[in-house]
Amino acid sequence: MAPIKPDLAHKTALGRLPLELHMLKRLLSIALLALPITAWAFFKPVRVLIPELAGVSCIGKVICTDDPSRYAQASSLYENAIQFVGTSVGEIGHKPLVIFCATDGCFQSFGLGKRSAATIGTFGIVVSPRAWKPHYVQHEMIHHLQKERLGNLNAWISTPEWFIEGMAYSLSKDPRPVLAEPWQQYRSRFEAWYQQVGKAQLWTEAAKL
Repeated sequence: MAPIKPDLAHKTALGRLPLELHMLKRLLSIALLALPITAWAFFKPVRVLIPELAGVSCIGKVICTDDPSRYAQASSLYENAIQFVGTSVGEIGHKPLVIFCATDGCFQSFGLGKRSAATIGTFGIVVSPRAWKPHYVQHEMIHHLQKERLGNLNAWISTPEWFIEGMAYSLSKDPRPVLAEPWQQYRSRFEAWYQQVGKAQLWTEAAKL
């Protein structure tokens, strides 16, 4: 067999290039289309971004529930928590979406396990059936405020857990005199720190932790 001439080999390679680029673009497109589906299936907290697809009804822009007959109760808890945190801790810049789950099935559809409630970045808050109480909602609103003031990534990675959780348990006025560990220790440590820095310097000093 005669060897392929260099110029012919070069032309052949150039001819294959558009086909390879086209296939690469198709693979990338498929991957990008699959990413949201994969996230929805395997990282369930992402469902707070489109809660209606998780089977809850959203009344207005900030309150969703799987039991619309309890909307008035959810609304009262929400507004009271916003007012409480704004007065006692700091003004919330962007009111969060809160999903009030009246059933465990609703709560577990967001993949949150045994927790009472959870704040997913600044995207939303999910409340379990047992957390329809003022101090629970106030606790999560404080977490939302922390992430607004400190930044999602910083609050998640850099800020000490004793501050994040201790502050939420303390300033939410959780009525339990003794918490399970390590939450009791976190609350005590935060309260000692807070007594030293005061409300006026709270966020300035928190950023240094």
